[in-house]
Amino acid sequence: MEEGPEAFAPLVAALAAGGQRAGWLELGGQAPAPLPPSLAAAAGAGVLRAVAVGGGRVVSVKPVTGRPVMQDLAREHFRGCLVVLVRGAGELARLAPEDDGWRLTRRDGGSLRWSTAELVSALGRPSRWR
Repeated sequence: MEEGPEAFAPLVAALAAGGQRAGWLELGGQAPAPLPPSLAAAAGAGVLRAVAVGGGRVVSVKPVTGRPVMQDLAREHFRGCLVVLVRGAGELARLAPEDDGWRLTRRDGGSLRWSTAELVSALGRPSRWR
């Protein structure tokens, strides 16, 4: 998906109204910036994980080698999320806002069209589009 998080605000709000949570993951070739300098220095020094807490946020930096393993990312960072929206992952199904609803394009090229309520309901069932 190429859209930013603001494009998915209606879906995130609908999930929250039903007591569900969503996650956001950005995959890319460069380190997210700006990192707090102390976290960048700690990660560069080889700590397992550098974490800052404050202002209603938690920022975590973990050095990685090689490509990220999606199952590890999901387990470590997105436990409890009904859906994780991923930007920068071409091999996954693609969800995009469309008019007053959503278009999901599967990896095989097929697509499904849902309203927000239909999508929230579909997310609670076993996936047909992975």
